[in-house]
Amino acid sequence: MSTAILTGQPVPGSPLEGDLRSLGFDVRVASDAADAEALLAAVPGDQRVAVVDARFVGHVHALRLGLTDPRFAAATVPGAVTAKPEARAELTRALRTTAGTASAGATGGVMTLAPLPDDIATAMESGATDVHRPDLGTLVATVPDDPQTRNEARQAVAAVDDEAVRLRTAVKSRDGFFTTYCISPYSRYIARWCARRGLTPNQVTTASLLTALIAAGCAATGTRAGFVAAGFLLLFSFVLDCTDGQLARYSLQYSTLGAWLDATFDRAKEYAYYAGLALGAANANGDDVWALALGAMVLQTCRHVVDFSFNEANHDAAANTSPTAALSDKLDSVGWTVWVRRMIVLPIGERWAMIAVLTAVTTPRITLVVLIIGCALAACYTTAGRVLRSLTRKATRTDRAAHALADLADNGTLASAFAAVGRRARILPAPLLAFLGGAAVVAVAAFTSYGSPWVVVAAVIYVVLSGLALARPLKAPLDWLVPPFFRAAEYGTVLVLAAKADVNGALPAAFGLVSAVAYHHYDTVYRIKGGTGAPPRRLVRAIGGQEGRTLVVALAAALLPTTDFTVALTALAVAVALVVLVESIRFWVAASQQGAPAVHDEGEPA
Repeated sequence: MSTAILTGQPVPGSPLEGDLRSLGFDVRVASDAADAEALLAAVPGDQRVAVVDARFVGHVHALRLGLTDPRFAAATVPGAVTAKPEARAELTRALRTTAGTASAGATGGVMTLAPLPDDIATAMESGATDVHRPDLGTLVATVPDDPQTRNEARQAVAAVDDEAVRLRTAVKSRDGFFTTYCISPYSRYIARWCARRGLTPNQVTTASLLTALIAAGCAATGTRAGFVAAGFLLLFSFVLDCTDGQLARYSLQYSTLGAWLDATFDRAKEYAYYAGLALGAANANGDDVWALALGAMVLQTCRHVVDFSFNEANHDAAANTSPTAALSDKLDSVGWTVWVRRMIVLPIGERWAMIAVLTAVTTPRITLVVLIIGCALAACYTTAGRVLRSLTRKATRTDRAAHALADLADNGTLASAFAAVGRRARILPAPLLAFLGGAAVVAVAAFTSYGSPWVVVAAVIYVVLSGLALARPLKAPLDWLVPPFFRAAEYGTVLVLAAKADVNGALPAAFGLVSAVAYHHYDTVYRIKGGTGAPPRRLVRAIGGQEGRTLVVALAAALLPTTDFTVALTALAVAVALVVLVESIRFWVAASQQGAPAVHDEGEPA
């Protein structure tokens, strides 16, 4: 239960007390400033508290946005201010400060006391506290000074349907064409239906995951009926995937655990479906498309790490301007180009719709080939644009950005040792080192026979170059390319060597290994984006680092026969999965229980 302290008795007939109670507040009325301070001190320290002007007139949703959003320690709208437990001390200080500079009085026939919520919010900001001020748009939140302005404010409230505003703003402000026009027009109502029945976003997220897993199971049957059912279920899973975010925005149910589940389950759903297609192809006519399924996963994961690395590198860059960015902004001002550019990148909505339709009417092989071609074109478009922006902007990257890129690189003990050596020598640019090392190991694996010792030699070279790439802070314009090059090298090596083994089970085992490692890499991203820091170094060392795993897989291919190589890949996949899952689940559950800041990452545009 949260507590709201009113600065005097509300105007007769005002719905303010009822509105606050509907938002979960226990309402208390203060007779003067000293009483307000005493009531504030009496509220348990682990509860949210709000101070609300008794003259407040506005929409319930304006109060909801200003007083109940769990993402912010302190927030305000005109006439109301709130603080979570971590900002309570600052709220108390601001109340005392403003109480000493104002006096109680009657305004507009309503007895009010000093201090007023707007003054408290200003005092909190002057004390270096971040006070969130939500964009209310057409919603009304005001403190009238006289009966006439109160009447006008009430008319303004009646003129705007706050429920319609609440529904509209539950939808992402920036989304893909398919989601905007084919999903969101009705999924927002599903979100409201869920909210009114007490369902949480996490429950809807879980339902979306289960639906996608059932879809993957239907695809795995290899029958036409199974493929059709899989397509429909995948689309329904996407509807639920949109609904969980809309429910979070509609009801302001943001949480650290929920953001992690939403992001993680999205990847699990898509990659599990790729595996379902591979199993379905084998069951339908013995067609082996595991290499295509793994290739699609590798490509999609590398696309994501390009996005993450570029955004982290430029998250807080100074003088962050470029002619390319200006051109992009200009194109966004032309209506039709916005949708074309959003569709070209093949976001999750368009991508899942394409996969669902192709699954229902074609074969798994065609579905995966078209998916790979589409994702490859999208990757070329987005990566080229980001390279141009990086080369043309004059930006100074921060230590925080360089540290984030180093964490995303996922170098282990071996590479770290060579990084220490490289700090004392002149070396090539980091992206060039990462590219040369990755290209060497993947190319040698591809153009030599299975079991060739040259793969091990190339892997050793890759280990050395991986370390040298991180010998200097990653602050150069194109240094954000280092993590994507590392991902492509590690995943590509596993894919090529498993395909070269040419034995049943090798590619599925490789799929499992890449899935486990990709989970670790996504988990690293979500920790960084959530402001909680990268996974501990002990975890990275325990699973070998990206260069260590690449070297282990190369050694296994050189030393083991094909059947034993498959067993080795399976064992490595299980070991990595167990270690990273246990640590990841422990961390996110603990972070949620310990009150880590609630986050809501919009993630990949739907």
